[in-house]
Amino acid sequence: MTAESSRRLALVTGASAGLGAAFARAYAARGFDLALVARRADRLEALAVDLRAAHGVDAFAVVADLSAWEAHRPVMDAVAEQGRVVDVLVNNAGFGIPQSFASVPWARQRDFLMTLAVNACGLAHDVIPGMAGRGWGRIVNVASLAAFSPGVAGNSLYPGMKSLMVKFSQSLDAEYRAAGVKVTAVCPGFTRTEFAQQAGIHEIMERESRMFWQTAEAVVETAIRANERGRVVVVPGWHNKLAAALLRGLPEPLVRRIIAAGSAKYHLD
Repeated sequence: MTAESSRRLALVTGASAGLGAAFARAYAARGFDLALVARRADRLEALAVDLRAAHGVDAFAVVADLSAWEAHRPVMDAVAEQGRVVDVLVNNAGFGIPQSFASVPWARQRDFLMTLAVNACGLAHDVIPGMAGRGWGRIVNVASLAAFSPGVAGNSLYPGMKSLMVKFSQSLDAEYRAAGVKVTAVCPGFTRTEFAQQAGIHEIMERESRMFWQTAEAVVETAIRANERGRVVVVPGWHNKLAAALLRGLPEPLVRRIIAAGSAKYHLD
């Protein structure tokens, strides 16, 4: 066994920027090797070089478009070609669609579902048997504060998909905790990444109070520590915890009115 393969491997999707890159750096700092998954090969290769130089770990790029049908399978094939198995899975890849549902081509909505739900679940399905068989595994599913929100105009599928990640994580915890697999859904609020730029709402979000923003590094540290402690659902930041409590505790008709009024500015139609 080589020195590299004796270390555990963390596979991070959406690793080319934002939370994904922060997860990669955090696990490398903890001595994990990295499989970096995203579409942008240049960014992945640059990150891999940085991680190897800074932490002495192995890191390799897996260029993949997780919106494609069964895209999780070639990702796992690429890991196997390296002679590796996945010990930590971070399902982070995703994007937002701030327009109304029918104003966006179905192909784009389908890509959203494939990326945030189908292939994320496919990767979990691929790695869990090995994790359980070895008696050790970690899965972090990146959800959102929106998981606790009712649906409103714009981002039609987003709350539902993030809620799915929470419920999915709870189910996996119930099924595999005894086998040594710890599963966590992390539900961040406003986080400084490229997400808003890609969704076309960066200028709008920049008007929000800075006290409500968190760095990607802060969110990631909270998520990893919670996962190690066996916490299944974690909301980083006191202000987000308060918001989540209100979203879950107030009557839904009232919450819908509040969220609809607050989210109208992010609805680009």
